[in-house]
Amino acid sequence: MFKMEVWEVLLTSMRVGEVAQFWCDAIHTGLYPLVSKGIRLAAQGKDPLEGQKHMCGVGNVFTYHSTGFPELDELMREPQPLIFIMELISVGAPFSYLHESWLMEKDEKMQLVPTLHQQGNTLVKKKCYHEASEKYKEAVLLLRTIQSREMPGDEDYIKLSKLIMPLVLNYCQCMLELEEYYEVIEHTTELIEKHKDCVKAYYKRAKAYAAVWSEKEAKRDFLMVAKLDMTLAKLVQRELKLLSETMKEKYWEDKEKYWNIFEKKTSIENGKITEGKKEEECVAKQDKKLNLNDNVQYFQKIVKEEQECESAEASTQNMQLEKPKSEVNHQIAAATAGMDRQQLLRIILLLQDEGSFYIKEQHFADAMVKFKNALEYVEYLQTKITKDYKGEDWESLEKVRLPLTLNLSQCLFELGEYQEVVKLNTQLLKNHRDNVKAIYQRARAYSALYNKDKARQDFFRAECLDLKLKPIVKQELKKLCENLRAKHISENKNYWVSSQDKWEQKAQAKRDNRKESKLADKRKATKESYEEGQEIKLDISSKDHENSVSQAGNEEGDYINTTTLNKKHTGSLPLNEGNVEPVDKKGY
Repeated sequence: MFKMEVWEVLLTSMRVGEVAQFWCDAIHTGLYPLVSKGIRLAAQGKDPLEGQKHMCGVGNVFTYHSTGFPELDELMREPQPLIFIMELISVGAPFSYLHESWLMEKDEKMQLVPTLHQQGNTLVKKKCYHEASEKYKEAVLLLRTIQSREMPGDEDYIKLSKLIMPLVLNYCQCMLELEEYYEVIEHTTELIEKHKDCVKAYYKRAKAYAAVWSEKEAKRDFLMVAKLDMTLAKLVQRELKLLSETMKEKYWEDKEKYWNIFEKKTSIENGKITEGKKEEECVAKQDKKLNLNDNVQYFQKIVKEEQECESAEASTQNMQLEKPKSEVNHQIAAATAGMDRQQLLRIILLLQDEGSFYIKEQHFADAMVKFKNALEYVEYLQTKITKDYKGEDWESLEKVRLPLTLNLSQCLFELGEYQEVVKLNTQLLKNHRDNVKAIYQRARAYSALYNKDKARQDFFRAECLDLKLKPIVKQELKKLCENLRAKHISENKNYWVSSQDKWEQKAQAKRDNRKESKLADKRKATKESYEEGQEIKLDISSKDHENSVSQAGNEEGDYINTTTLNKKHTGSLPLNEGNVEPVDKKGY
């Protein structure tokens, strides 16, 4: 029986293996949209009758107003002549063909499922995994179409679920053999949600996780298998051992792959001046300033030298801080040319995993190198990629930086670099003020440095932030006291000597503070003397100018007085007739 009567008429005129094209009038193609809809839904693995009401003819079209396909809706509104291209493959007896699933009744589907299951098992023995997976998949689809008509929780529904479970497990086994691991994870996860105690599902998902290098998830599922079935403990132990070996091989492969990227870094910071020498030079210059005399030019010379010293110190400090960072960023930029942000983040995560692996193996020096490299990449991303914008990307990079810094601190502590641990955690606590791990690590470093006061302060602060650390803090404080006692015994110090050393340290700190205050007073006095010298110079210059002006006025007055005296003198002398005597201009 054909869905369209005209098809049977057309096929009767064909021979086996023949391909023919037929033009059909619109009178014969009125039902084609409904037939095409059913065929399309069946091709998608859906039931064409699902959701329909019991109506005769085309009543469902008036109920739903659409077939779900725009081109078929258009054909329903305006029927048109159609051309069918048909091929006659074979001719058989009535009801001898294999029915499609959407044409089968419930009993037919239930009878076909065991046959498909057996065919799949036979193909698995022949190692035809792809064909076997198709058989298992078809059987699962048949059972799920039957289950969709049952009420969840009923006996029939539960029975069908139990029939579906082995078929899905067999399908997942075929996918494992075909290396379709993510599909295995998807189907086994769906199966575990419905059947919490399915050991085989946990085992197959663990195998899939191990194949995609998800070590944490694979271990979790393997341990669940051992928990659900104690007889599989040896198998689980063997699988975990194999997993650790494969992960080690993966780490070494990745290390060889990215080795050249991290070997291009060279030594930095050559020929730097130490801080002690700089302070000595500044102290010497301050001492010179105390012996200044009243000469203003000498004051100017000393102040110029001081300004040059301060500018030189500032420039050298900036060079020391900026030059290494710029050189490291330049090297990272050269090594990662062509990489985008996501690739750099993958490298950071890879370095973090390698560092964690080295910590597990107790190779702290190698782990320290990995974490330092990862932090340099984080710094590069923060300074270059997110230079002018501190938003979500910046915060996400800070979250990446936090565990890397803590792991680096742990490595430095294990290597005995306690001062570096203190410095690193102090810098970290500026941005993460109440981070318990950073406070606790800094407290341990202070304890190793025998700095009792600061160690106790950090230990008590960590205890206040997390009360669970109270027994650990007590143990650490007890250990600190024992270490201090052992140190004093090794140095042949009793209680009074150690107390004296303690008070001497406090006195030395007070002397250092006084020395710094004296240096500050000396600088202040030098600046005041320099300002006074400038004022004295201005006063002297103004007085010299006034004296020069007054001296010039006196000379002019003397000249006027002498001329008037000459005139008076000549006027008082008698004149002889016929004798004219010359008169001296100066009156002498």
